[in-house]
Parts: sequence; C-alpha cells; structure tokens
Amino acid sequence: MGVGIAHAFASSGHEVRLIDVSAEQLAKAEKTIAEILADGVRLGKVDETAAAAALAGLTVSQSVTDGAAGADLLVETVSENLAIKIDVVRQAEAVMATTGLIATNTSALSVTEIAAACQDPTRVIGMHFFNPVQKMKLIELVRGLATTDEAVALCRDYVAQLGKTAIVVNETPGLTTSRMSAMAGNEAMWMLQEGAATAEDIDTALRLGFNHPMGPLELGDLTGWDTRLSVLHYLHSTLGDKFRPCPLITKMVKAGRYGRKVGWGVYKYENGAKVPGSGLRGSQL
Repeated sequence: MGVGIAHAFASSGHEVRLIDVSAEQLAKAEKTIAEILADGVRLGKVDETAAAAALAGLTVSQSVTDGAAGADLLVETVSENLAIKIDVVRQAEAVMATTGLIATNTSALSVTEIAAACQDPTRVIGMHFFNPVQKMKLIELVRGLATTDEAVALCRDYVAQLGKTAIVVNETPGLTTSRMSAMAGNEAMWMLQEGAATAEDIDTALRLGFNHPMGPLELGDLTGWDTRLSVLHYLHSTLGDKFRPCPLITKMVKAGRYGRKVGWGVYKYENGAKVPGSGLRGSQL
C-alpha cells in the first residue's frame, strides 16, 4: 500500500520521501515504482519526461525523524497496530512543518485515538487508500473528534491532485468500505469452510453477479488475511458478534498463509499471478 501511495504522489508532481526501517524493502519499493512508471510509458499512459521527473522526486529513508523532517504531509501506512501507529506519528509530528497534515491510512482503527497521542490533534485525519492504489479512484477521508474543517479541505486538495475522489466519513469502526468488505470477506470464508462452494465459484459469484472487480476471497488474499483478521478482531470487539472472525481465517493466519504477499492464501501465486484451479475447497479444510 505504501508503495502505491508513494507512486501516486510522485506521479502527481510531489516530492516524496518513502520511509521504512528495512533497506531491502525500500530498494524493492523503488524498483516497483520504477516498473509501474515504465509500464505507463510503454502503454502510452505516462509521458516519459513525467515518469523521469517522478523518479527524480522520490527519495528513501530508514528513519522517521530524518524522512519526515519539514514535511507538509505524512501518510502513515504501517501495520494495523495502534501502538506502532502512535509511535510513528509522534516521531513525525516532532520534525514536520508546524502546519503539516498527519494522515493515517488505517482501515479500521480510531483516528481520534491516534490523534490524541499528538501535540496538535486538530491536524490528524484518516486518509484511507485502496489497493491497488494506481487503479482505485476512491479515498476515504476520516474525521476524528478533533479534526478541523481546514484539515479536511486541505486533504481534499491532495486527493484532487492525485486525480481521485474523496468521501468524508465521521469516525466509526470500520469506516464505510472496510466494514462492508470485512463482512463480505468473512461471510465468504464461512461459506468456504462450510463447503457451500469452491473458492473460485464464490469469487465468480461476486464478480459476475454484482459486477465486483474482484471476488471477496481474492481481495482477502490481496489485502492479507493477517491484516483482515486484525480488522475483524477490532470490529468484533466494537460492533459485536456479527463480525466474529471465521475460524478458517484464524487457521490460515496461524499457518502463515497470509495471501498474495507470501505466495499462498486461499489461492497459490507464482510470480505474483494466481495459479488457476489452486483455490481451497471444502474437502481440503
């Protein structure tokens, strides 16, 4: 997700500093962004000069305090762990421009709780992107208790510069999309566990029956079942039993089958592509 967001801002003419503690992940991110831009040039969707400028405006850092120094906007995309997110935004706030906007890409956690850890909670907002960032046009802007109208307006400007559409959501567990997506993905896993249909047929039902671009199990593989499980635990604790995680999700996470990022989830993946016919079936569970 962080790679896609960095690419979106760099492609829109912004200077971007991509931060990660891992030098290996940063090198991989730079390579991926270069490949996305090269594909855009090859397909005639991106001007070659613009692609070169985007790459030139991208730098990397392994330190939050170095990378966020003087920044006008921080988009935090670390894992769905409140303590980790709070630590990152605290470090960043101390070195950012005093008028800088702090945006968290959380899909379920409380923007208000994250903001409460800052000296100035009024400039903290949720900025929820969707995967893959270069293709998805929606961004949810989430107002915490202290988020100002000025922060929302500024964030709307950034969204417009990215060529995307913003909706504004008053903070609620799971926002709008994560809440609906988590329920659909969880129900699909219950159906798979019960042997109601194969993974392929469940996904085909949503794609062709409702014109969804991706089935709920494919989407779970893309999001990561470890991330999806964390979201479900949070929604279960805040919104009740209708979000109780399917045991099959827990089993897969314990087995390390997180999805596309590890090459194996509900489906198997080779070189980033789904292996046809590899989806789980009830007889395999």
